[in-house]
Amino acid sequence: MTTIDQVAEQIFGAVLGTIQLQSIYLGDRLGWYDVLAQEGPLTPAELAHRTSTSERYAHEWLEQQTLCGIVVADTTADPTRFALPPAHAEVLTDPDSLNYLAPMARFLAGTAGRLPDLVEAYRTGGGVSWSRFGSDVREAQGALNRPLFLNLLASELLPRVPDLDALLRSGCRVADVGCGEGWSTIGLAEGYPASELDGFDIDEPSLAAARRNAATRGVAERVAFTTVDAATLPSDRYDAVFAFECVHDLPDPVGVLAAMRRIAKPGAPVIVMDERTADSFDPESGPVEQLLYGYSVLCCLPDGMSHPRSVGTGTVMRPSTLDRYARAAGFDGASVLPALDLDVFRFYRLQ
Repeated sequence: MTTIDQVAEQIFGAVLGTIQLQSIYLGDRLGWYDVLAQEGPLTPAELAHRTSTSERYAHEWLEQQTLCGIVVADTTADPTRFALPPAHAEVLTDPDSLNYLAPMARFLAGTAGRLPDLVEAYRTGGGVSWSRFGSDVREAQGALNRPLFLNLLASELLPRVPDLDALLRSGCRVADVGCGEGWSTIGLAEGYPASELDGFDIDEPSLAAARRNAATRGVAERVAFTTVDAATLPSDRYDAVFAFECVHDLPDPVGVLAAMRRIAKPGAPVIVMDERTADSFDPESGPVEQLLYGYSVLCCLPDGMSHPRSVGTGTVMRPSTLDRYARAAGFDGASVLPALDLDVFRFYRLQ
């Protein structure tokens, strides 16, 4: 049996972790990590000068980061100089690294700002919409998925499904439903230059960012982003249809999957990427399941519940749940593509 001391230690550890994440948010948003990575070691005065911030705050933050084991201090120098080691720099400053985790602090800061709204939603059965979570959450979601979509999607993952890879390489028309800030669409466009892609979402700020991202990456001529309800799209239009990490957020997943089935040409692949959940609830599930439930209670479930008549799926969408949605949408089911399994994500093909 767990003792009182063990529970207290667990909660105290969570307190320290929360403080550390909030301080990471400050370093990320103020540009302190970037400057330390590029120009360090620096004194507090130098860091403040290069980032147009307060020296007093920079001094306190640098010492706190040193105690957390993120920043390294050279106390033999006068004044003390602080550096960000290379491993820490990759995790906190490299947006293309698969180890990039600074956006996680942005996500948690954004959801923390909505805690009073979440309390009310939990009391009433209402929700907190994606737009109310704000830019921190929206940008964090895009930034966390960006490395996967740009580095692995077209170069390593989809080639493991030969017929799908060959179709995309041959040049075809592709729909990306629920594309958010567009990194999945852009990753497909970069990996399959003969294909043309349409990204769809109902969140205009996300699509505005997607258009900027596509222009920055040089694929804007082959990628279009549109604010649209998938149900209004023309039938039999697309050679392949994708939905990346969005089905669990949808208030009406069956309706959207049915629209995906309708806009796909006969026999066209329909692919869903979503969280890699356990097959059923298990109290002994590991850290990935804990993370998914955390996303669900803080963001995904409240977002889904903010819409009328929502089914309230939440982040922890089991394979059996997606299979049930797919069958209700007119498919023969949703088959897991085991060759594409990742630590956090799973790919499905809807027949």
